[in-house]
Amino acid sequence: MKIMIYTHVWAPVVGGLQTVTRDLANGLTNWGQSHPGQAIDVTLVTQTPAGTMNDSGVPFRVVRQPSNRQLISLIRSADIVHIANPALMPLALGWLLGKPIVLEHDGYQSACPNGLFLFQPDTSVCPGHYLAGRYRKCLDCNATAMGWSKSLRTLLLTFPRRWLARKVAVNIAPTRHIGRRVALPKTRVIPHGVPEYSTSAISASPSNHAEVPCFAYVGRLVAEKGLPVLLNACSILCRKGASFRLKIVGDGTERIHLERLAAELGLGSQVEFLGSVSVENIPNLLCEAAAVIMPSIWEDVAPLVAYEQLMHGHLVIASDLGGLGEIVDDVGLKFPAGDAEALAVCMRRVLEEPDLVKDLRSRALQRARAAFTLEHMVANHIGVFNELAGTSAG
Repeated sequence: MKIMIYTHVWAPVVGGLQTVTRDLANGLTNWGQSHPGQAIDVTLVTQTPAGTMNDSGVPFRVVRQPSNRQLISLIRSADIVHIANPALMPLALGWLLGKPIVLEHDGYQSACPNGLFLFQPDTSVCPGHYLAGRYRKCLDCNATAMGWSKSLRTLLLTFPRRWLARKVAVNIAPTRHIGRRVALPKTRVIPHGVPEYSTSAISASPSNHAEVPCFAYVGRLVAEKGLPVLLNACSILCRKGASFRLKIVGDGTERIHLERLAAELGLGSQVEFLGSVSVENIPNLLCEAAAVIMPSIWEDVAPLVAYEQLMHGHLVIASDLGGLGEIVDDVGLKFPAGDAEALAVCMRRVLEEPDLVKDLRSRALQRARAAFTLEHMVANHIGVFNELAGTSAG
């Protein structure tokens, strides 16, 4: 079977979507080694230049910045086209050429012009103006950030994007939440997968025995991630006499603002901004964290950090909305998005209820190993591909 995977971004700085796409491509390529007679030929196509990436280091073929003619040839030669997020050109060409298309949704681009379901300028969760036909609301929302001309263009492009998304063979959503939000036919839910870790690595992971308890945040420092909520929750805890530290791992456009806010709240001695850290070093930085906190104020689709932290056996405290709330489910602590007081209550429970922490960590690991492994993700995709190719899953 020949699979063409299209991802618009395949850059030197690897994010969640790129990691998932890479792991899927690796898993598909290696599938034949453990399943004789089921070899899969994978070609990954992207519009991103190589930069510092060495494409020879991956076991599948990588084609960068193809011309339209080359893209047509690649689609024509594939048995199935897998597209990571609804990119217009490959969707249109795949439909015109009559190829089975599997469209994976890691954002809301097929149902929201800005792809975030985040209404500007107040960054509130959008109730779904585009799907309800309230297009003037969409124009007003995006004009705040990109101006009227670009806002109109973004809105108009959403119409063919959604029409094509309705025509694909299968839509894949990593959470039930995004399946409901994009509201497309022929949708299957396949959670993202992350590597399993050794028992020794997990047992050396989050510990509550540090002299001063530690919380952590891992991710981009951008407005939709809700870091001011976390800092305000820390301020509330401090005023109530709690002793703790907070490590913020990551970088982004909001870092200067957040550092200033931490200083204004008197958190200089409690909060440490560590900046960007390589993926390999993150587990070491989090080894003493009593909990990892994800205070998003937007409907996160399926943040890879949440899957990874559950697989590490960490306790996750998360906003109860979007795919994030669904992933954490009942194996972590959740609070209403944007509610610093409620987040502070969750953090205090971590400090005061060690038995609860131990129980939730154990349940988190069990859930991750049962549902969020790379093996599950790859096998479920192959099941879809085999159906479309008219073959047996074996």
